[in-house]
Amino acid sequence: MGTNLIIRLFDLVDSRDWQNLNQVFCEDITYERPGYEPLVGFERVSRFYREERVIASGKHHLENIVLNEDSGACWGRFVGVHKNNSAIDERFADVYRFKDGKIKNRQSYFFRPAV
Repeated sequence: MGTNLIIRLFDLVDSRDWQNLNQVFCEDITYERPGYEPLVGFERVSRFYREERVIASGKHHLENIVLNEDSGACWGRFVGVHKNNSAIDERFADVYRFKDGKIKNRQSYFFRPAV
């Protein structure tokens, strides 16, 4: 379940298929990522992708996915274009909690100097 769910998430995001995000996210999703207050609820997460995300286009290249009973993680590289037309090449890691076959919690981390 979890592997296909994570792959489906990135397929939807990379193809900008926002109307089908409900296939992968719970209605009460919480999404945490650097630079933003936690995005709570499906409508808030959906609005982030439709209106606030700074990425114009790109593709996630997954290196690995690991799963537990109700949680998982993945990591890889995102290569794309920012809305300001600058190139993006960013390593990332995500941590997930699953509920009823969907993503209940997601935390994203990026590989860059911070502390």
